[in-house]
Amino acid sequence: MRDTRQHQVLGNMAERNALEKLDFGALSLEQQEKLHHFKIKTRIANEKYLRSHPEVEMLLSDFLRNVFLKRPTDIREFAADHFSDPGLSEKIRPK
Repeated sequence: MRDTRQHQVLGNMAERNALEKLDFGALSLEQQEKLHHFKIKTRIANEKYLRSHPEVEMLLSDFLRNVFLKRPTDIREFAADHFSDPGLSEKIRPK
């Protein structure tokens, strides 16, 4: 079972490495320019959203703090428990 999981992890790493070496020559100059502008617009929209919703940073900071403090072995289960906690909204409410 461990070998299977290890192969999955290595396979996922290989996929990421393959994606990092994308052939940008496959896009025309016009497509590259459109992609560049799309990325900029997306980053700006994301930044505006995060600035108007400071609770997102609080949620993520609280989650990461707990991950580093508790160092769970099953991060998915930990995340599911953390974000389904009925008292979560009270924990992240600004003081």
